[in-house]
Amino acid sequence: MDERDRERIYSKRVRAGKRTYFFDVKATRTNDYYLTITESRRQPQGEGFVYEKHKIFLYKEDFDKFVEALQETVAHIKTELLPEVDFSQFIERERDQQDDFASELKWD
Repeated sequence: MDERDRERIYSKRVRAGKRTYFFDVKATRTNDYYLTITESRRQPQGEGFVYEKHKIFLYKEDFDKFVEALQETVAHIKTELLPEVDFSQFIERERDQQDDFASELKWD
């Protein structure tokens, strides 16, 4: 097992169309923990695809400030800028896509 595999403690993937977000908890050599948030976007290149990645490192002393700012910003968008949008439709659409994918995998 290489050093990168030993560092990864927990991972959560969020698929969002052509983008995928990865939330990875990693450990330092001194067993301190931090979060990496990676956005991976599939881009066409020639006959295939490449993945463009952007990464944010978030350290424990910033967790609460980051989450609070994210929640406030999303709430502002939902209530002040887009109050007419039913955001639950996006969750339902994602569930439907997952159900469609799961049904394609079932054996007849």
